Amino acid sequence: MDALHRSFLDHLAQTSPHPLALDIVHAEGCVLTDRSGKQYLDLVAGLAVNNVGHRHPAVVAAIKEQCDRYLHVIPYGEFIQEPQVRFSERLTSILPAGLDCVYFVNSGTEAIEAALKLAKRITGRTGLVACHKSYHGSTHGSLSITGNETKKYRYRPLLPDVQFMTFGSTADLGLITEGTAAVVVEPVQGDAGVRVPDPAWLNALRARCTDTGTMLVFDEVQTGFGRTGKVFAFEHSAVVPDILVLGKALGGGLPMGAFVSSRERMHLLTHDPVLGHITTFGGHPLPCVAGSAALESLLKDDLAANARRMGALFKELLVHRAIREVRGEGLMLAVDLGDADRVQSVVHACLEKGVLGFWFLSCPTAFRIAPPLSISEDQVRTACAAILDSLATTERPL
Repeated sequence: MDALHRSFLDHLAQTSPHPLALDIVHAEGCVLTDRSGKQYLDLVAGLAVNNVGHRHPAVVAAIKEQCDRYLHVIPYGEFIQEPQVRFSERLTSILPAGLDCVYFVNSGTEAIEAALKLAKRITGRTGLVACHKSYHGSTHGSLSITGNETKKYRYRPLLPDVQFMTFGSTADLGLITEGTAAVVVEPVQGDAGVRVPDPAWLNALRARCTDTGTMLVFDEVQTGFGRTGKVFAFEHSAVVPDILVLGKALGGGLPMGAFVSSRERMHLLTHDPVLGHITTFGGHPLPCVAGSAALESLLKDDLAANARRMGALFKELLVHRAIREVRGEGLMLAVDLGDADRVQSVVHACLEKGVLGFWFLSCPTAFRIAPPLSISEDQVRTACAAILDSLATTERPL
């Protein structure tokens, strides 16, 4: 173990007993390079962050140009900052009516926290409904509506008045009542192992929320910006939420989150009390220009279409007796082996072959495929060959 690795373990707070501890010194497109010069084909994209690829030239250029102007000048909301204004204009131009006002924060979990506050402010209610096996973040409010008890039990008490329904269950929609402020749902569940709902269920969910006056909140932190083969996952069903939560790919590789709703609803945060939601660094100019450049590149190059094509190719090539299912939409895929130990072995074997995969929080029997949306056909074929070879070399004797 070299000195840098030792210092990483000694001086940085760790998130698990056994981090991968790759020492990455360069990233470009879909390829990571470590200090020894070994290259890795990235099937993780920073966990759905680098949708347009690592160090996209337009993103890098926008960051450099903004650095010559100014960085942080004032907490969010006080000054007119062109990067914030232009990015919000562009975002709302591709969103449906009713999603026309953006509040920038620093991360997905912060956006969830703010969305919960907004829903309570709009409705005057306290009840929250979320889904079993959901994941919405690690802060207290976000954790309260995350449907994974293993992540929560050490940190109670959490928010009261939270109920959980089964994702896709029509019967459970009865949990949504006139006392419910918000229902928070991933339009495709991510860390549950990529679970795609029936569009009819999402339509029934929308109808139930409308009937009860409940705010429907879609968490598109993972699914947004082309990941599922549409710019936003709600486009698959045409169900429009009352509040949309964004993060991960939003900032083009820099930290950023946002929640989006109507201007009328968002205006409630300005009074009674004044400063109903505040953030120091939300809407920082660097993530705004990086996110703007990433969004333009995503749309210009139609990376959502490439996600559909490459996702279909992964499904076509990943055929093996150990693979029970390859499920998902676009380049948000889960390869389910039905065996958590086998998943660990395959992911590590792929890493040895220069292909980076990763796990799920709530589905240990599967590993994720979520590369940059710019991945090429040749790179998909390389990745699949490594996965299939890893399955062969980790075969268990009968």
